[in-house]
Amino acid sequence: MPRIARNPLLSCLLSVGAVSACGGPQSAGPASAQLGASKAQVLSVYIWPDYLAPDTLADFEKKTGIKTQVLVFDTNETLETKLLAGSSGFDVVFPSAPYFERQIAAGVYQDLDKTRLPNLANMDPQLLKQVAPNDAGNRHGAIYLWGTEGIGFNQTMVRKRLGGIAADSWSLVFDPAVASQLADCGINVLDNPAGVIRLVLTFLHRDPNNPSTKDLQDAESALMRARPYVRTIDSFAYTQALANGDICVAVAYNGDAAQARARAVESGNGVDIGFVIPKEGSIIWFDMMAIPKDAPHPANAHAFLNYVMDARVMARISNFTRYANANAAATSGVEVSIASDSMIYPTTEERARLFVQQADPVDRARVLTRIWQRFKTGQ
Repeated sequence: MPRIARNPLLSCLLSVGAVSACGGPQSAGPASAQLGASKAQVLSVYIWPDYLAPDTLADFEKKTGIKTQVLVFDTNETLETKLLAGSSGFDVVFPSAPYFERQIAAGVYQDLDKTRLPNLANMDPQLLKQVAPNDAGNRHGAIYLWGTEGIGFNQTMVRKRLGGIAADSWSLVFDPAVASQLADCGINVLDNPAGVIRLVLTFLHRDPNNPSTKDLQDAESALMRARPYVRTIDSFAYTQALANGDICVAVAYNGDAAQARARAVESGNGVDIGFVIPKEGSIIWFDMMAIPKDAPHPANAHAFLNYVMDARVMARISNFTRYANANAAATSGVEVSIASDSMIYPTTEERARLFVQQADPVDRARVLTRIWQRFKTGQ
């Protein structure tokens, strides 16, 4: 999922090999991450920007003696290109689940040696079950962080325009009768073909992961009917636009909506941001930790995964990034303001409405691309 840099950690991560300066080490419990470390005491990590606590890498290095080098990527496509080319030189990577599924099929990853990962016992079994359609048997990866897609909205603007209409449905974006009432204050849709088209299919009560030809035709028609009322199609700038009050509705990642809310509060501009997982259902996304098949230091990679799955380490990562983790044992260490925030950790009722996005076969991917190009151009 897209990440937006919001603190000095990013500039540190952009420099390969400079990670031990990214924060002071703190105790993270037993040094179980040393288990199975290889003689070559180095590790190469490829990760989204701004996606670790300041002390994560320095503490790992202190506990294991493994020198960690880091590069960052900003899209799943960038990561996939490097992995499919082979000989990437990376030991641990962080793909999003649908891409991960496709890359597993291409033979990119090695099976995890679970005997080296005792901290797998900390993981939430329900979430492991949910991501299993992307990674059968959870053989190739461990969940890092997770979240949802939904609607981020300016509560004052939306209430003023919709009156008694509840802001709890994809109709705010995909039903022209409703979207037309919000067009003047601005609607944004994520620039994410496979994801957004699945949301339209969900709105239409069709199978989002196994649509028929007719389903896709209907989804295209629905998108085109909504297109006149969509101001922007963007996955990055919309967060600040929502925080500023420049738009009033956005198909949004929950983390971006939370950032928009925090920025609005910090600026004191009076913008009140809400977030809803629509009643029709939505996507639960997972970012995974995995080891490429040709990783130069697989033992060190396993040591790192096990370290990150330590409950106290993962709690600090969630406290810093403000994203939900899949580590059930870490819950007590997550700040109450985060763990109790339904924008970050959906309620049980909301979680029941979520589904996992699976990889598209090549022929369907081509159809989605064609639909999306028509939607973006409006023609």
